[in-house]
Amino acid sequence: MIREEARRRLEAAGLPPEDAATVADHFAACEARGKVGHGFSRLPWIESLELRTAGRPEKVASDGVVDRWHSRGALGYLVVRAIVDDLLARPPATARLVVAESCFPTGALGVWARELAEAGLLAVMTATSPRRLPSPAGGPPLTGTNPLAIAVPSSDGRPAVADVAMSAVTWGDVMAGRRRPEEVVPFGGEQAHKAFALAVGLELLVAALAGEDHGLVVLAAPPGHDPVPSFRALAEGIRLPGDA
Repeated sequence: MIREEARRRLEAAGLPPEDAATVADHFAACEARGKVGHGFSRLPWIESLELRTAGRPEKVASDGVVDRWHSRGALGYLVVRAIVDDLLARPPATARLVVAESCFPTGALGVWARELAEAGLLAVMTATSPRRLPSPAGGPPLTGTNPLAIAVPSSDGRPAVADVAMSAVTWGDVMAGRRRPEEVVPFGGEQAHKAFALAVGLELLVAALAGEDHGLVVLAAPPGHDPVPSFRALAEGIRLPGDA
């Protein structure tokens, strides 16, 4: 599938042209980075949603340090797009924490974080999603897969981008037909309690800041140092997270 076909189908599902282009662009960027579970395979699911096309993301408060956003019913991709655009238009002098309520789905956080890093901002992003991850000890699903993305800019123009969900496989891989739902468990095998602990920590962090509905938390700051080039030299050609 190509981007234009996705855009046309999103418009047919009810999204305005600009919003359809935003979502299609994110799908295409995910495909280009090999994140097919967040790419065009998501389209049938988006088409099945009851889209509130009149909803527009809104920044509801800002004190110069913390920005608070609400989706107002807009699709999560559009909320993250608005937040990233706002950070690029008004980059923080020191650091800025951004909290978005009722924000879902957020797509591949590493793709958004990379965009901030390519503009020179250190970015840390996490988000919650439907409860799909059970404890390694068993029981019902308690947390989302709760990805954590960290993007560090570099003077050589090649940011380091780590983007990891707390599950052994992502729900996107299930949607793409590459994995089974029962494989969505904390990663780590015998050490899965560590991934579950991170998932719980991120779940409660986001809930404490954005509420118990799905939310997004972003920390953006200009870096004070430039560690990526020397780290690449230390790695001596080993592929780093986020490299093509």
